[in-house]
Amino acid sequence: MNDILQRLSEVLEERKTANPDSSYVARLYQKGTNSIAKKIGEEATEMIVASKDGERDQVIYEAADLIFHTMVMLTHLNINFTEILDELARREGLSGIDERASRKSN
Repeated sequence: MNDILQRLSEVLEERKTANPDSSYVARLYQKGTNSIAKKIGEEATEMIVASKDGERDQVIYEAADLIFHTMVMLTHLNINFTEILDELARREGLSGIDERASRKSN
């Protein structure tokens, strides 16, 4: 895993025991899954708007926010980001059409 993703994963895990008064991430964890999901939705919407507007720098900024908040959710749900990378590796070389069809048969 990329070094920054590894370090971020470690920090997000540490924030589970941080004081919500001094940690944004701890505050999100305290608010729970619904609040984190809402934040992910907001960030996804902001990325869509930036993409449609053709604002490259803003797309990068919003993509970072979206990935960050997705990682917050994954950590909240006790899912390590490496599991996501493993799933992406499993899909590597598969046709998107074939991969989707395999999910329908399960």
